[in-house]
Amino acid sequence: MNNQWISKIAVWLVIALVLFTVFKQFDRVSVQGQQVGYSEFLQEVRDKHIKSVTIQDGMGSIDITAVTTDGNKIRTTGTLLDRGLTGDLINNGVKFDVRPREEPSLLTSLLVSWGPMLLLIGVWIYFMRQMQGGGKGGAFSFGKSKARMLDEANNSTTFADVAGCDEAKEEVKELVDFLKDPQKFQKLGGRIPRGVLLVGPPGTGKTLLAKAIAGEAKVPFFSISGSDFVEMFVGVGAARVRDMFEQAKKSAPCIIFVDEIDAVGRHRGAGLGGGNDEREQTLNQMLVEMDGFETNLGVIVMAATNRPDILDPALLRPGRFDRQVYVTLPDVRGREQILNVHMRKVPVGQDIRADILARGTPGFSGADLANLVNEAALFAARRNGRVVEMIDFERAKDKIMMGPERKSMVMPEDERRNTAYHEAGHALVARLLPKTDPVHKVTVIPRGRALGVTMQLPEGDRYSMDKERMLSTISVLFGGRIAEEVFMHQMTTGASNDFERATQIARDMVTRYGMTDELGPMVYAENEGEVFLGRSVTKTTTMSEETMRKVDQEIRKIIDEQYAAARQLIEDNQDKMHAMAKALLEWETIDSDQIEDIMGGKPPRPPKDWTPNSNKTGSGPTPPVNTDGAPAAA
Repeated sequence: MNNQWISKIAVWLVIALVLFTVFKQFDRVSVQGQQVGYSEFLQEVRDKHIKSVTIQDGMGSIDITAVTTDGNKIRTTGTLLDRGLTGDLINNGVKFDVRPREEPSLLTSLLVSWGPMLLLIGVWIYFMRQMQGGGKGGAFSFGKSKARMLDEANNSTTFADVAGCDEAKEEVKELVDFLKDPQKFQKLGGRIPRGVLLVGPPGTGKTLLAKAIAGEAKVPFFSISGSDFVEMFVGVGAARVRDMFEQAKKSAPCIIFVDEIDAVGRHRGAGLGGGNDEREQTLNQMLVEMDGFETNLGVIVMAATNRPDILDPALLRPGRFDRQVYVTLPDVRGREQILNVHMRKVPVGQDIRADILARGTPGFSGADLANLVNEAALFAARRNGRVVEMIDFERAKDKIMMGPERKSMVMPEDERRNTAYHEAGHALVARLLPKTDPVHKVTVIPRGRALGVTMQLPEGDRYSMDKERMLSTISVLFGGRIAEEVFMHQMTTGASNDFERATQIARDMVTRYGMTDELGPMVYAENEGEVFLGRSVTKTTTMSEETMRKVDQEIRKIIDEQYAAARQLIEDNQDKMHAMAKALLEWETIDSDQIEDIMGGKPPRPPKDWTPNSNKTGSGPTPPVNTDGAPAAA
């Protein structure tokens, strides 16, 4: 850091010196007086307007500086051939002095003549360094690797800090054994995989797992992002790849970790206009380096991506990334372990149950759970709590899953009633139909972009959907619009997102999953590949007009049947709908216990933290958005 500051200060000092010298020259000219013509000067002498004159003799010319009778200065340039100048000055009573011309020093001349050019060159070099990230070895060290090295002394991350991916940890544990004792594998003729690709959704802990491998093995860990290779100049990325592998060989055994490798390892030649030359040359160099160094050097390349489908096939062949480790979303037991890891960093109360929180957060990744713990700690701090309690986690979970509350928004009473019946319709159908997720909470408090939310939580992790469950889901989505029609006698834009989701589910059942008797187990979906990933530019239609008509008929049949089933349920349970809407208008939020009271014909119990007049809201406009969180249809 000190050397960087010294170099910056030196550059700016040179720039300031050059500018000062140039300006000084112009300033010297301006100080010596007004420039006039030689004939005008002679006329001033003859008119006796000149008091004194200083003549500086030079190479073939003279510089004349005169002081007028009124104290002003004028300057002019004469010639040595004018021999009568001296006589004119004497005859008109002008005092004059002759001096040699002051020539600038050699340094000043060089600065004046070469300074602007050197200044431009220096500024160009400075900005090129800034564009290329500085460089460690000089102004043109673009080809140096930007990998950050984390040695074993500074890496305290171990497998104990990684939770929720036990299978992935088992896959990579033998890498640790190889880095600790390579001879154990080599004496039997085996070789460790040269490359390990960590694949999984964002936030599942791929980078953390790679860092834990280096921490367990106590070896140097070179970390770099895929975007750090690609620059504006063709060939820079390839040079950085060569330099990175050279550094790694000197520190072997070690791990090279390339995060987001899809930035540089994308399929070559993909896209409308062909490939990117710089990225493809960088990828070519990486392919050569990975298949070129000897296995006994102990250099293992690890990479992470959440888009393995767009990687170049040459990158995934044996000898390069010949092992893929899937880091998936954690199950309920994994989420409990991750919560326990993150809750070590915050003071939690005695009522905290990590297993209950894990069951209530299906689909959460490790990053989502870390954010949940952080949000709960912030809620506890706002209420000046000394520890984080279960209520803080519940509020944090509601904020993450449903969006932040917008209590400042005032809705007209008819819109509040419409929203209450809309959400009650979703909740009632979900409660009565089989194979639907239990209703966890219903609210008419605007959250995020939604005017109201019905939140369902599955009882356990689910990895596939059956036909009956998908049909029930469609009915639940229609419950909101049907409730508006039956009880409010109107149709609003709030159900547009419900219709989109229901139609998409029905279309997938017909065209992808083969769940209809009429069309059978056959895929009728069109290609949906991205153009810039090397897919076809135009859509290919593989269905005849008659088949397309049958597809539309089957989709319409599913929609109409589930719409009718949901409407029948709502019309048969109008008393429960009125009770649920009344509870929502009074308390704004009801939970599963209150819903059970209503479905059992009992008056719902009031919320634990509810007090009279606690549901007042502020003021604000009501935007045209859906009650389920999507923009309203135009």
